[in-house]
Amino acid sequence: MTTGVGAPRRAQIAERTLRKDRWWLYPLTTAGVLGFFVVYATGRIFMNKWYWADQYHYLTPIYSPCVSTSCVPGSSHLGHWFGAMPVFIPIALITFVVLAGFRGTCYYYRKAGYRSFFFAPAACAVPEPHKKYTGESRFPLVVLNLHRYFFYAALLFGLLNVYDGIQAFRGQDGGFGFGLGTVIIWVNLIFLWMYTLSCHACRHIVGGRLKHFSKHPMRYRYWTFVSKLNGRHGVFAMTSLVTVILTDAYIMAMSAGWFADLRFVN
Repeated sequence: MTTGVGAPRRAQIAERTLRKDRWWLYPLTTAGVLGFFVVYATGRIFMNKWYWADQYHYLTPIYSPCVSTSCVPGSSHLGHWFGAMPVFIPIALITFVVLAGFRGTCYYYRKAGYRSFFFAPAACAVPEPHKKYTGESRFPLVVLNLHRYFFYAALLFGLLNVYDGIQAFRGQDGGFGFGLGTVIIWVNLIFLWMYTLSCHACRHIVGGRLKHFSKHPMRYRYWTFVSKLNGRHGVFAMTSLVTVILTDAYIMAMSAGWFADLRFVN
């Protein structure tokens, strides 16, 4: 039996939608941005090179932390946890799993992905093509419920990125210094942390389970702050995607020697 908008007792309308605006623009542009990021990030992690600019102490967030003996000298800030990786396994595998897991299970990206790739639905008042809906209760979508656990891991990786950002203040002679790459790294850090702290899981952990805010004034303040950020979670999610790509591309250029960093101090 046909269900949804095609059910026998529903009005049969031949048009897909009666909307006259460009409702398809949002899912189309979102799919383009997300698709480009997936292709770019996949290509970069399998390159296994051009991720560390030794003369400036720049480490791209896509390869942080670099903890394999396969990492180039100087890039392993936390030492070596693993031996040499086979050529077909990315040395950024751990980072990729954690960060892809965090963003892939994110509530905003789930909405964006459903609308842009699965048309479920593509927009309000636009019927979706699927006749059956099981939600996120079956494999593989049930894995999306691990989001809060990926959030904890993302917090740890965020702290590692801050450490990398501090290392970027080292000059070419070993003393203090910074350049355009340092600025780009820290702009990316700001947007990464705004995206992480505005996360729905963060809001729930901070104060979502409290019954009486009056008994927990400090947590109420944190919850209020996160709630304000949460309203712009989608903006931070997409902006941080762009800053990650720009940061990685800039450091890749430094590492490959395509051009020199613009230095402000040392």
